[in-house]
Amino acid sequence: MSPTAHFPRVVVAGAGTMGAQLACLLAGSGSRVTLLDVDAATAKTGLDRAAKLRPSPLYVSAHLDRIRVGGLDQLEAAIADADWVLEAIVERLEPKKELFARVETALSVGGGWIVTTNTSSLSIAALAEGRGEAFRQRFFGTHFFNPPRYARLLELIPLPETDPELVAGLADFASRLLGKGAVTAKDTPAFIANRLGVHGMLTALRLAAEMGLGIDEVDDLTGQLIGRPKSATFRTLDLVGIDVAVAVADHCYASLADDPERQAFLVPPVLRQLIERGALGEKSGAGFYRKQDSEICALELESGEYRPRRRMALGTVEMARNETDTGRRLAMLLAAEDTAGEFLRRLFAAGLSYAATIAPRIADDAWSIDAAMRWGFGWSAGPLETIDTLGTEGRERLLAETAALPEHFYANGASWSFVTHGLAPIAQRPGALDLGAAGARAREAQLPSNAAASVVELPDSILGLELHAKLNIIGPDTLEMLSRATALAAERYDGLVIGTAANDFSAGANLALMLIEAEEGEWGELERMIRRFQEAMLGLRYAPVPVVVAPRGLTLGGGTEIVLAADRAQPLAETYMGLVETGVGLIPAGGGSTAMARRAAASVPDGVNGDRFAFFSAIFTTVAMAKVATSAFEAQELMILTACDQVTADPDRQWTDAARTARTLADAGYRPPVPMPVPVLGRRGIAAAEALSYNQLVARQISEHDRRVVLELARVMSGGNVADGTRVAEQHLLDLEREAFLRLLGEQLTRDRIRHTLKTGKPLRN
Repeated sequence: MSPTAHFPRVVVAGAGTMGAQLACLLAGSGSRVTLLDVDAATAKTGLDRAAKLRPSPLYVSAHLDRIRVGGLDQLEAAIADADWVLEAIVERLEPKKELFARVETALSVGGGWIVTTNTSSLSIAALAEGRGEAFRQRFFGTHFFNPPRYARLLELIPLPETDPELVAGLADFASRLLGKGAVTAKDTPAFIANRLGVHGMLTALRLAAEMGLGIDEVDDLTGQLIGRPKSATFRTLDLVGIDVAVAVADHCYASLADDPERQAFLVPPVLRQLIERGALGEKSGAGFYRKQDSEICALELESGEYRPRRRMALGTVEMARNETDTGRRLAMLLAAEDTAGEFLRRLFAAGLSYAATIAPRIADDAWSIDAAMRWGFGWSAGPLETIDTLGTEGRERLLAETAALPEHFYANGASWSFVTHGLAPIAQRPGALDLGAAGARAREAQLPSNAAASVVELPDSILGLELHAKLNIIGPDTLEMLSRATALAAERYDGLVIGTAANDFSAGANLALMLIEAEEGEWGELERMIRRFQEAMLGLRYAPVPVVVAPRGLTLGGGTEIVLAADRAQPLAETYMGLVETGVGLIPAGGGSTAMARRAAASVPDGVNGDRFAFFSAIFTTVAMAKVATSAFEAQELMILTACDQVTADPDRQWTDAARTARTLADAGYRPPVPMPVPVLGRRGIAAAEALSYNQLVARQISEHDRRVVLELARVMSGGNVADGTRVAEQHLLDLEREAFLRLLGEQLTRDRIRHTLKTGKPLRN
């Protein structure tokens, strides 16, 4: 098996919570999956339960067609031609060993198969006891984090006999097609991330009780403030499942007799009490947090009762919130002589000391440990990276009692090896692009840059534009850089890629700025602003070189319009994309309404005798209902993306894939599209929208203002008051959408919606 392995046929044994979701994930990669459980009915029930989860483990429901179910009595037949057998049955040693004995008997010795176990705690060596040499060479652990579609970490745990090429092949497959970051862990209890993560959570709980802090106050301190996820500590425990975390802690306590911090894994009574009450976290509706009426309440540790949430109200914390650099913010908090400072110093001292002490026991190098915590728990920096940033004074203050540490865990592209006791080069992840290095080269070359975006040079004569504003809200600075990058690419390069290194591509246009201009009556300035947006999109569409946009995360409103203007998109699988303007009482006016009308028209090629109405109706509904795709594949179903747009799974590969797409288009002799008249439905499309929206209004499904917005959109996408089949110029549609946008922005009800959304993040149905 090569490091570019494929697994067209996968058998997943076990249709419980993880097994069924793993089947869904693998089906999304293109594999044909056989999902087995006690019997076919049980397997079907498990798959049905998984398909109903929200957020969904499926990219699109059609991927269910790649999964067939059966009973474990069919195991031997099912795995006869399997490329990968993934075991995910009950987390007990003996049933798993019995299953592997059957698998070994059935699999061909000379086949290209692998067998892995999705265990979170059991010893891989113990699971392989009694198996032959051929089996052991092809067997290892694959610890997917939960939920498997969304959690990025995959820990690979090989036996000493496991063929390294097979592990490398699966790691590459998991990156390319599953979007995973894979690290190799040693065969120790809880492996890397869960061992360090649960240790940290239990330490935080103990400190909260000792210092009289609320769990919400601790979450306020241990979330985004210190470069960790918004879910912080106790909200994360609720999401993971308190019973799951307790099981990991119990396993560590029982298995780590020689661990220097064994007592830290002793589960405190409050966790046992929550389990006894059935308060397991998110899945049971209550844990450390519970929703009461419309309010989220936090558990009081002493009383066990729930109370309204509160924030950590200290001056140093408020000052830290205003600091944009995570490193400086953390240094400020650790130096604070108050409750917050004391808590964080004790938390970091315990966590960093433990990580440094046990690191050689759980991984071969520092990079694997830090990557596991970044990918598994969403930390911006792992524990050993953090130690490197402390400096001499910080080390002495926090790690005085820790055993001797290397001078640096990282230096010059290398990380500390616990095998050689020296620095070793960090292996470059295949397909990964170092945007930081590209940005540094761009600054040296004095390429254009401003607060919103920077031009960077990509390989193979492709230019890149990296968006890097907060949520990449599109304003004048963004439009300026889009235009400058397009012109520069046309002049000196063979293609242009537009993307971001942030989690979200763009939350859309600057609504706050437009609201201010509207309230002040600056209609001329607003019209110029919208024209500039449209002109920038036309520049992308008709550029003489191919333009590829790489959306990811939130790609809403104006962000989607940038994608629609490009020749190709290279979306991340986890892209949440839609034209959402109707939700705030507007319509897409940066070329989005025009692009979707053009897409509807192109659904029936010229010269083909067909009616475009069904396609128009589907696309119009997508825009009118402000539908947001929950994956790139769903965006293709909604016709926001096209079948030609290739999907990338791994965020680290997206820029490289997009640049390769641009290079391929250029090498194929790229020619920009020729401006052509667009056939529209005219009065027929408007009449259909009037009838549909009237029925919805009478049924109280929409408001009068909703209907007003829908009809404005219908007039634009139908081309105005013309006959069905009339061909109108693209500029005609752009003029219609700009005028409709300004009319709607002039409505007080629309401005109320915008104001409400900016304040609450939620739509207002007025």
